[in-house]
Order: sequence, then structure tokens, then C-alpha cells
Amino acid sequence: MRPPLSGAGRPFTYLRCLVQTSRQRPTVSTRCRLRKPQTTPLASYHSTRALPQDPPITPEHQQPAPVRLPATAPKAALDLKHIRQNPDLYAQNCRERNYHAAASYPARINDLFTQWQAKQREARGLRERGNLLRGQLANPGRTSGDDADEEEAAVFRSMSREQLLEEARKIKADLGAIEEAESSLAAEMQRLALAIPNLTSDVTPRGDEPLVLSYINDHPEPGPALSDRVWRSHVHIGAELGILDFAGAASTSGWGWYVLLDEAAQLEQALVSYALAAATRAGWRQVSPPSMVYSHIAGACGFQPRDAHGETQIYTISQAADDAARGKPELCLAGTAEIPLAGMKADTILDEPDLPLKRVAASRCYRAEAGARGGETKGLYRVHEFTKVELFAWTPPDHDATSDIFDEMIDLQTELLGSLGLHCRVLEMPTADLGASAVRKCDIEAFFPSRRDRNDGWGEVTSASICTDYQTRRLATRVKLASGKLVYPWTVNGTALAVPRVLAAILENGWDESEMAVTIPEVLRPWMDGREKIGPKRRC
Repeated sequence: MRPPLSGAGRPFTYLRCLVQTSRQRPTVSTRCRLRKPQTTPLASYHSTRALPQDPPITPEHQQPAPVRLPATAPKAALDLKHIRQNPDLYAQNCRERNYHAAASYPARINDLFTQWQAKQREARGLRERGNLLRGQLANPGRTSGDDADEEEAAVFRSMSREQLLEEARKIKADLGAIEEAESSLAAEMQRLALAIPNLTSDVTPRGDEPLVLSYINDHPEPGPALSDRVWRSHVHIGAELGILDFAGAASTSGWGWYVLLDEAAQLEQALVSYALAAATRAGWRQVSPPSMVYSHIAGACGFQPRDAHGETQIYTISQAADDAARGKPELCLAGTAEIPLAGMKADTILDEPDLPLKRVAASRCYRAEAGARGGETKGLYRVHEFTKVELFAWTPPDHDATSDIFDEMIDLQTELLGSLGLHCRVLEMPTADLGASAVRKCDIEAFFPSRRDRNDGWGEVTSASICTDYQTRRLATRVKLASGKLVYPWTVNGTALAVPRVLAAILENGWDESEMAVTIPEVLRPWMDGREKIGPKRRC
């Protein structure tokens, strides 16, 4: 892990963004009014301000999982020296990001390192003693030639050969025990360091309140009073039009899955095709990645079986006992294409002129935590399986070069959502919302009429993160500079479109109660056979 990214990126350039200025923005209804974001001074990334009301943490989730990596896994090269030299910085960073248990790990690593150094000194003394003893066995009666060793050598000269051999066996056994202790201490330092989240950018708000950066498109109800327009949830609309089937999915897979029918299934493919076409035009190379990955690759990207709050994140594939005993790598379903994309360059040396490497992939994604969100499990907003178009890039380990790609991602996200006619807001996410790998994260939330009683109608539809060298150090991805030096590139990832959520937003915002139909965004019509609306029809 390296020091955090400093300095804000350049402003987003998409023309449809209504960037906050001193001009008065139209008043919105009380149900849609934005909460005033907490403005936090961003001058220092190691702010020591206390967080407001930390959530409770379950004790069984306080310790990081044991590191069980197969022999073929990339060898992580963490910057333990930086952690040891800055324990207070890392501890405060953990507390700000709600990794409360991990806040004790930097100090613990320093304690373990002190023990490891003591073992090193002890082993060095034993090796020196063993060398003297071997010299005595090879040449009895000789002197050491070193005043410091002469006393030890005199003791050896007074011993019989049998006694010397017995002493040699004892030194070997003691040395083996010390080396085992050294390895155990080193493994424990590595285990604790792997559980520490990345450092945080100095532009990230501290606390749990995001900072609103800009808006996309006008609010559909900008006046102080509600209009006569009838809003429906996408669940109601999908049932009315016969294009969403949750009951059928529940009978085959359980709650948290869904079936798209007819125009909804076509709309899913239209969204994927539109996002891929836009990204490809912008220079992002298309990839079709696997949906199943090694668990250690997912872990290296920051996706653990359980998150900092103990919530299950990923689906792991059951292993036969014989396979586990042989050390066969465990597999899991990818929660995002970010994981297989990052894994493509594991144990690889990139060339500096090739950076940045920009990739875009459409894939099925699997999230095990969907059932733990109460009311959000109804409909398409939070599901176990979904289609997502993901952007991923490797950049030089440089703030400006990485910020350029980060801004490019957000501009592309903004263009896609703006052209779909959705009202959105761009947020700088706070420390409490950052995942383990991100130093900075920006989300875009769309307005969902059905969610006006939760978060004023806002719901996340895209996200973008800068991860510096968190992932590349864990995946052993390096870049060779012109000087010949090997360094770790940085990674950036972002959602181009999370399809089910965007589909739900299109259904809700495009619904016309008088026609009982949904208007299809114009940019998607080429992939919808030119159709302008999705209306009712007789279906079996």
C-alpha cells in the first residue's frame, strides 16, 4: 500500500451536468429535497476528528481470516515498512472507514516485528556458535583468531567429540524452532496487513455524509408542490405490462432473483449493447470474462467472504474434501467483472508505454448479501444475480495520470445516464462508504420515484474507484519503467451500467399512467426494433 492519492481530479465535462453554482436551483418537493451534505475540510488525509456514532461490530468478525493460499497464488508484496513507520495514520484510517478491529493491527504489526527482530538476533547468535562448533569438529585445538569468540572456542576445546556432536544437534534443533517462530511471526504480520484497508484520498469527506458534486438532467418534479403525475414502482409496472416475473424466479431460485420477459429482456440487451458501444468508441477494449474465479483472486481485489461488518459478500463453490486436502484452489462466483479483469494481469510485468490499459466487460455478477437489506429486496434494486458493464484500467503509479482515467470513467457514466433521460446526482463518497481497496470513490445515484420514502428517492446506479496499488501488490502485477525499474501500477474501476437498476429507473421514470405504457429512451430504440413505447398486450 502506498500513500493516498492527493488532490482533486479535474471537473467533469459532460454538458448536461447541472454543476452546483451560486445560481438558485429550482425548488424541489419536500420528498425529493437533498439533504445538505456535510462539508469536511480536506486538507489532510490523516485527520484525527472522531467519527459520529460508530455502528456496532460483531465480535466474531474482529479477526481477519487465516491466509490459506494455494502454491499457484500470486505472492502479495505489501508495504509493511510503510505501515510500521505510520501506525497512527493507518489506525486512524481504519477507524474512519469503520474497520474498527483493524485499527489495532498496525500497532500489533510493530509488536510482532520487534519479536521477529529478536528472533533474528537469536538465530544469528546460534549460527555463529554453530560455525565455531563445526570449526572445532573439523580442526580440534584450533583458536578462533577473534577475541570475542575465543571464550566460546575455549569451551568447545574442553569438550569431547561426543559432547560436541550433541551440542551441534541441540543448536540445530534450537535454530529450527527459532526459524519456525520467525516464519510464524512473518505470516501473522502479513495476515494482519492484508486485512488493513487502503489509505484514503485527501479529497474524500471524513464521516458518513457524501458530498454532492453535480446533477444530471432536471428533476421530473422540480416544483414545490407535487404534480398530478402518477408514479408507480417498477415492480407494479413490470406486473402490469407482464415483463417482470419475480414469483416464477422465486420458485426456481428463491427471493433475490428475477425473470425478465419480452421487452424487459430486450431492454437488458439494449442497455448492454449501448454501454459497450459507447465505451468502445471511447477507446476501451472489450473483454468477455469468466463468471467464476479463484477465491484468492477475489480476495486480492478486496472482496472477502465477509466484509468489515460480517456480512456475506460472495458465493463460494463447494469443494470435495479430497480437492481441499490436495490444496486445489477454491472457486467463487465473481461479484463484478473487476475481479477477472484484474486477475488477467496477475503475476505479469507490463510495459510502461502500454499504460494506461483500458478494458470494458459485460458480465453476470453474483452478490450473496442481497437478502440482508429488508425492503430493498423487493424488485430489481438489490438482487443476487445481475448483468453489469464494468470499466477497468491499469495506470502508471501517478496521481495525474490516474485522475485522468478516473475522470474519463465518470464522464462516460454521466454521458450514458444523461442520454437515458434519468435525473441523477454525482457524489464524492465518504470514508464510511469506501471498500477495502478504494482510496477514493464517486457514486452516481438516479432518482427512483418508488424510493421517495428512502433517501429522498436516490439510489446508486454506478460507482467509480481509484485503488492505487492495493490490488496490483496483492496480484503481483508490475510495470517495467524506461529506467528498467519494476514498480506497481495503479488500478481504477467503474460501473458503466448496472443493468437491473437502470432498467428499473427507466420503467419508473418513463411510465405514463394514461397510456399504461413506458417510453423507451431514444438512444436505446435502435436495439429495440425502433419501438418507442412498451405497452400492455395480451400475454400467456
